[in-house]
Amino acid sequence: MPQDDRIDGFENLQVLDMDGCQLSGKIPLWISRVTNLEMLILRSNQLTGLIPGWINSLNHLSFMDVSNNNLIGEIPLTLTEMPMLKSTENSSHLGPRVFELPLYIDPSLQYLADTSFPLVLNLSNNNFTGVIPPQIGQLKVLVALDFSFNELSGQIPGSVRNLTNLQVLDLSNNNLTGAIPAALNSLHFLAAFNVSGNDLEGPIPSGGQFNTFESSSFYGNTKLCGSMLIHKCGSAEAPPAIILSKKQTDYKVAFVTAFSAFFGVGVLYDQTVLSRYFG
Repeated sequence: MPQDDRIDGFENLQVLDMDGCQLSGKIPLWISRVTNLEMLILRSNQLTGLIPGWINSLNHLSFMDVSNNNLIGEIPLTLTEMPMLKSTENSSHLGPRVFELPLYIDPSLQYLADTSFPLVLNLSNNNFTGVIPPQIGQLKVLVALDFSFNELSGQIPGSVRNLTNLQVLDLSNNNLTGAIPAALNSLHFLAAFNVSGNDLEGPIPSGGQFNTFESSSFYGNTKLCGSMLIHKCGSAEAPPAIILSKKQTDYKVAFVTAFSAFFGVGVLYDQTVLSRYFG
């Protein structure tokens, strides 16, 4: 992927979708100069290195998907400072971001179609290490957060309870330990939750949306207990672990592939896809 900082002709770009383009190397500096960028999709490439520190300088960025690459390092605190995901004062509304997408029928005919996308941070299927920073709770308007299939360790920070607009939370297949914070049952819009393939322990929170999640959301955590599991709280015997491959190729692509599809036809993103994320 070119590493120079020239962006001739792309200064006003709002959507950059380079999904599955066999890109290699680091995330290039020139993206930092596309200051109107709202949506960045670099998923399913061979990108390496760290997430650059300049990412929070993209003041309009509200959708970032770098999943299925070979990125490394800790989750940078600059991600928790992304302006459009941090404060409701910077968002026109709490629903999907809406903007006008130019569609070209032929070189002489163009029209604008209103399209939308949810507020997403997807770092799944990489090689990130370290802990989930507590500052992640600052991204108060985030709708979907996916850190699955990495090497993250430590506990699920209690600050996740501040993500009150969250509909999808996937932390599966990492090395997370400790308890699932009980306060997560206050996330009233949470439709999809997955922490399978970790080393979590203790009771699964009850009440709220947690009463709707199936046992598959918790597979592989032999020290968890709960009403939806074979291992009930207070019983002595835990079920055997179910181990998933680290780099499974058919990992949950339902909602990210849908985002690419709607750009071709300029239709509104269907929010119900989020609720089918693990379907």
